This record gives sequence, C-alpha cells and structure tokens, in this order.
Amino acid sequence: MSTEERPGLGVDEGIRTLLLLMPRVVGRAKKLGVPRELESFSLAPRHLSLLANLVFDGPTTVTDLAARLEVAPTTVSLMVGELSKQGVLERGTDPDDRRRTIVAIAPAHEKSVHKWLGRSARAWRTVLEPLTAQQRKLFVDTFRAYEDQLASDD
Repeated sequence: MSTEERPGLGVDEGIRTLLLLMPRVVGRAKKLGVPRELESFSLAPRHLSLLANLVFDGPTTVTDLAARLEVAPTTVSLMVGELSKQGVLERGTDPDDRRRTIVAIAPAHEKSVHKWLGRSARAWRTVLEPLTAQQRKLFVDTFRAYEDQLASDD
C-alpha cells in the first residue's frame, strides 16, 4: 500500500517514521557540503539561513532579512558585516529610497551559492506545491513546534 493510500498514521508509527527520516535528511543536507570557493569563509548555520533567504527572495534590506530570520536587525547587520568583509555579500543603496541599504550575494559568489542552496528551495517547492494552503500551514507549524520542543528540552 503506497503512502497516498494510507488513511493516516498512528502517533507511534509517525514517530518511528520521523526518527528514521530525520537523520537521513540531516545527513543529506550535510552531504551538500560547502562549495570549495566558499570553504574558507567559515560559514555557520546562521549564515546559511541568511544566504538561503537571499537565494530564494533575492536582494533585500537588513530589516526584511531580520523579519524572515526571526532575529533582531542588529544581529543580521552583524552577519551581513561579517560576510561583506569576506566578500560573500555586498551592500548597495536602494534606488527607490537612497536611505535604505540593500544586501545581495556578491556577483563573484552568486553562482556557487545559488547552486548550493537553491537545491533545498527547489526540493521544498516540489513537496509543498501540491499541498493546500492549510496543509502547508499544518506542516510548517508542526515542524516549528518540533523545533521549539527540542529547544525547550535544553
């Protein structure tokens, strides 16, 4: 019987399945590896989230990145500063509002960052697109609650 034909999962069956899947997902994510041209930058998970957002949404402001990453703008500003000094990101003036700064992946690294992190966004799109808006919300809310629960056990 395929997964599409199953009427549902019991809690224990769901837990067993996820306990099997999560290490595989993490392992596959680690196998993506940092491209050689980016290895010297000592990128941390927080940098990956920032870069992934820029890959997905394109150049944006520090304030918008902070909202997407659910952190303070000063935190994003520090990360952008680190990555700008290393040449991974560049800051530019917003042509529509010269007071605002736009953050973008530096052209020299854009191709490798997009190739590396774009795969994840494409995979999420493939699995989320067929779902209804309510199903996507349930999935995201559940995944967030799982992460929150892990954090609360620290």
